Amino acid sequence: MDRYRKGMLVRSKAGHDTGKVYIIVENVDTYVLVCDGRIRTLANPKKKKFKHLQIINREYPIETMNDVQIKRILKEYNREEI
Repeated sequence: MDRYRKGMLVRSKAGHDTGKVYIIVENVDTYVLVCDGRIRTLANPKKKKFKHLQIINREYPIETMNDVQIKRILKEYNREEI
């Protein structure tokens, strides 16, 4: 879908990871590949369906990032949310 773009933050709505925040790495047909920089790294992203994700209106330039920078972004977002 066009709504889901690389670098956007998303929250999981379904599955064992419900409520967890990820960053979109890539769109693949009806799925997106997401990572969190810890368990799901850029080398091993998680495959999630669009309907299982909620968009958070923040976008980052993912092309130049590594796992450490992604962890830092998600940590800052979680800190702001509290």
